[in-house]
Amino acid sequence: MSSVPLSYKGHPYPAEIISHCVRRYFRLPLSFREVEELMLARGVIVSYGSVRRWCAKFGQACTDALRRRPRPGDKRHLGEVFVRINGEPTYRWRAVDADGTALDILVQNRRNKAAARRFFRRLLKRTGAVPRVLVTDKPRSYGVVRRELTRSVEHRSHKGLNNRAENSHRPTRRHERAMKRFRSAGAAQGFLSAFSGISPHFRPRGHLMTAAGHRSEMTIRFAIWDQITKAAGRPTMARPEIAIRPQYTLTRHQPVTFSPT
Repeated sequence: MSSVPLSYKGHPYPAEIISHCVRRYFRLPLSFREVEELMLARGVIVSYGSVRRWCAKFGQACTDALRRRPRPGDKRHLGEVFVRINGEPTYRWRAVDADGTALDILVQNRRNKAAARRFFRRLLKRTGAVPRVLVTDKPRSYGVVRRELTRSVEHRSHKGLNNRAENSHRPTRRHERAMKRFRSAGAAQGFLSAFSGISPHFRPRGHLMTAAGHRSEMTIRFAIWDQITKAAGRPTMARPEIAIRPQYTLTRHQPVTFSPT
């Protein structure tokens, strides 16, 4: 796993704290203020505005680094879900592989042939390979665009076969409720692009593992996250104006201790 070229220049907080805030926000259905509260409980005083700027700056870069993995399988599940942004109807298009890993997300105002063509071309460019099987719902736009762009692909259009794509929308829905909905299509696209890479990284398919195997897999994924965010091996230090109480730590495997007042 190669490191993403992240630069923390100009940030008074160390990489470990920034990485911790970004991971919490994209992994759990939390608002920026709730992340601020959780960090305060750990003895770190940081404003919710700083958390928002960190997520906007580092979220997509971390997602791009996490997606540098072997190519996904040759089966794609495509689906879209209706969302309302500022009273306007929009559609969230999503593509996942056979394991449920999000490959691409695109927010568009239409659900027609032109929107499907745009999403198909974006997906083919991002994955770099033509799939063998394409599983979609019933909209006819999928079949028309598939015949135009990838004639050799087997197309299976049945609602019952596309539960993989439908279930992948659930984590996004939960986080959307915590955010009190999106304010614009651009904000939704920016958040979803980062969320689709970071959140699944910390959600392995635990029902297929034993408890020990799940803990081992999560330890590996935490190490990968620390590596790409350059938080591994760095001491938790800060400038004097940042209040960090020494009795709290950000060490993952040590319990939080409280000193008597």
